[in-house]
Amino acid sequence: MDVTQAHGLTGVLDAMADGIYIVNDDYVVEFMNKAMIRVFGDGVGKKCHEVINHTAAPCPWCRAKEVFDNQRNTHEEVYVPMVDKTYDLLEIPLHNTDGSISKLSLYRDITHRKDQEYRLKTSRESFRSLFEHMAAGVYISSKEGKFLDANPALLDMMGYEDKNEFLDQDLARDIYLKADDRARFQQMIEKNGRVIDYEVDFRKKDGTPITVLLTAHVRYDPKGNVLGYEGICVDQSQRKKMEQELKKAHDFLNNIIQSSPNAIMGTDMKGNIIIWNQGAEETLGYQASETIGGMNVRDLYPGDMARQVMRMMRSDDYGGKGKLRSYPMTFKGKEGRPVEGNLSANIIYDEAGREIASVGIFVDLEEQLKMERKLHNTQEQLLQSEKLAAMGRLTSQIAHELNNPLYGIMNTLELMKTEIPVGNKRRKLLEMSLSETVRVTDMLRKMLSFSKPDQEERAPVDFNRILDEILLLYEKQLWEHSIKLVHSFASHLGRVHASKNQLRQVFLNLISNARDAMPEGGRLTVATEGDDYFVHITIADNGVGIKDEHLDLIFETFFTTKTDSVKGVGLGLSVCYGFIKDHGGDIKVESQVGEGTTFTISLPVYREEASDE
Repeated sequence: MDVTQAHGLTGVLDAMADGIYIVNDDYVVEFMNKAMIRVFGDGVGKKCHEVINHTAAPCPWCRAKEVFDNQRNTHEEVYVPMVDKTYDLLEIPLHNTDGSISKLSLYRDITHRKDQEYRLKTSRESFRSLFEHMAAGVYISSKEGKFLDANPALLDMMGYEDKNEFLDQDLARDIYLKADDRARFQQMIEKNGRVIDYEVDFRKKDGTPITVLLTAHVRYDPKGNVLGYEGICVDQSQRKKMEQELKKAHDFLNNIIQSSPNAIMGTDMKGNIIIWNQGAEETLGYQASETIGGMNVRDLYPGDMARQVMRMMRSDDYGGKGKLRSYPMTFKGKEGRPVEGNLSANIIYDEAGREIASVGIFVDLEEQLKMERKLHNTQEQLLQSEKLAAMGRLTSQIAHELNNPLYGIMNTLELMKTEIPVGNKRRKLLEMSLSETVRVTDMLRKMLSFSKPDQEERAPVDFNRILDEILLLYEKQLWEHSIKLVHSFASHLGRVHASKNQLRQVFLNLISNARDAMPEGGRLTVATEGDDYFVHITIADNGVGIKDEHLDLIFETFFTTKTDSVKGVGLGLSVCYGFIKDHGGDIKVESQVGEGTTFTISLPVYREEASDE
């Protein structure tokens, strides 16, 4: 009976939404409820740290010793990097019927709550920072006529150094130059809910009048009663200074737009171009003087694509309403030159929510698309190479099978010649048969030569570099298939004496298979590690997996589980296996249906001193 049955907990724990597992004092997992298995996989029988953190040593937050030795609960928040989640972890000792103690760990996912707390804290800090550092005077006041809070700019504007002294002032009597202006302000703001640019005279601490512009809105309680007001005071004497600052900000923003290497375009709602930066000039060939006020964005799109882009931006399906995120697009450059890339665009709204303009950023992907075409050509070459390799092996097998009986026939014919006189007609028939047999053996010799072409010259190669180049080629393709790429390359990895092109063929084949195994997207992990003797490369996916009955067949020629006529040739893995074995290495596979497949390649480390002897 397992520990959960002993405590009568199995059904209860499986019904809980929180993840729960139980371990013994040797860290071995004795039970995992369904919620835990969904996140971490079934780890019963494994060490808990292998399941939760994928490490050989206990997790950094582990307090099992405290639970087992002191037999008391522990409670803490932990972050589990393997699943990128934060948990409220409660660990409880369980006393088993045989006198032993197990530990029950309850993982409650609080990631969303922590994110909300962080955003709330950040929002508050940002608001306070904005409040304290804003150049204009900002205040919160009560309906009764007292300042409840004021920022340093307002204190400086009004000539106060002590904030408490300022908050003690009566607004109508001490701040407003005319008390009636306070009453008029209250009538306006409570009628309309806000006041914009209300010009009024205040009194500074030394009695000097100062004209300010008030912009404020009403603060209500949950029942709709007026609590007070909050707003901004702008010193009219500083208006010129603020206009200058605004111009600087505008110039800075314009600088950013103009300096962007990507094409930035803006249009009004009729499609007339109103923004055209230097990146757009370089990418599409048109000068700003040609486009701004002189061209419509429809002239840049093929067919009716401009209208379609606007429909997508107004939809919720392409990044949210008013947005279009990284959509493949081909623009018409100057003189009709097609320019391929990705377009991200936004609709700009006014205060009333009306559409007033749109702005787009176009990223030229010419170089990346060249790399993708290169990848496609490499894949085509790989497929052709696989076919030729299989043909060569088949040819070799046929030649070897036919050679032995042919040599037997030749020997028999030679023996029969000795028993028939030279001038006999049968002797001539024997010589003709022997000549044709010799011709067949010569053809077989040529076939064997074809099946074993000269090997490519080998040299010391850096695995990390080869993998990095291949992953760079595949990155966009994997992203389009919703596959997250994770790689971990060991530093100071030993080099391998190998054919660089053959290794590329192996890695391309394995990565292509992993992509095909995850039609709905997933996670591809590529890692390298090594020691003084071997370099190991792991390529793992969490795709459909391979059935047990197929695992022993996947390296055989022409075996395939793919149904597609192009992908399902059945040559790739057999060729990879041949290359790795020919390099003195080994390739192994582990897989579970529905969970994924892991290929591990091991090759001997190249030693220069050994090669010099």
